[in-house]
Amino acid sequence: MKKWGFFVLLCVVFILVSQLYGASSVGVDIKEQSNQYREIKDSEDIKKVDIRESQIHEGNLLLVSKEYRAQRQSIKKDIVNLVERKELINGYGVLNNQIYLSEEIAREFSDMMLAAGKEGVSNFMVTSGFRSFEEQEALFQEMGSAYALPAGYSEHNLGLSLDIGSTQQKIENSPEGNWIEKNSWKYGFILRYPKDKTDITGIQYEPWHIRYVGLPHSAIMKEKNLVLEEYLEYLKRKKRISVSVNERKYIITYYTISEGRTINIPDNSHYELSGDNMGGVIVTHSES
Repeated sequence: MKKWGFFVLLCVVFILVSQLYGASSVGVDIKEQSNQYREIKDSEDIKKVDIRESQIHEGNLLLVSKEYRAQRQSIKKDIVNLVERKELINGYGVLNNQIYLSEEIAREFSDMMLAAGKEGVSNFMVTSGFRSFEEQEALFQEMGSAYALPAGYSEHNLGLSLDIGSTQQKIENSPEGNWIEKNSWKYGFILRYPKDKTDITGIQYEPWHIRYVGLPHSAIMKEKNLVLEEYLEYLKRKKRISVSVNERKYIITYYTISEGRTINIPDNSHYELSGDNMGGVIVTHSES
């Protein structure tokens, strides 16, 4: 009888803990709204946002792969040399004085490195960042197709991606690699080429290659175990989802763009636009 009483007590504790923390493994509440989609009307408090067709090839959610080539306009406009911007190098080292990255992304990465350092993980080294199309083509000619991609077909051509290592050991066996895999989503980064998704990405497992997509997208991808290819297809299929991350609410809407158009967004919201590099634009807005 005592054993049964103990078993019941464990069940009650489990239920209470489940209710406290919810079903989500990363604290993300997603509501799919594809059947409830409603364009915001002019009679509401709105602001009008013009979407250009060229926006398809700009933004933080671009898919660059063997099938989808980056355009010149896809390159982030704020590329900087990290060595020349010492304030951006916090909690990590750089391999040499020719590591470039988007300034925006470098700031986000620096914040992430400081957070890792507070948890006692600090032996990070950035080994590669942004490469120009010309540098990518030279690398391709030197290394061949088995080790490099042609110009425009590498994420390194965007300014959104970087390769990281540990100064102590191989990244896949290091505390640094483990921390990145578990925590990078909290800061808008994803492990772009995970081990269990090589059939989808077409790229071998690269535990060193991370990519910025921003919140809430990184949180949704972590929650649903999606790589970028799968996530963009998910958004295209659902059209519109709402999500809560860290008690902040976001609405994400996917638009197929064949020509410029104007959309309505609540006037009190902050919004971001990103193309997918395949024919669509993702609008993400949140309450300000």
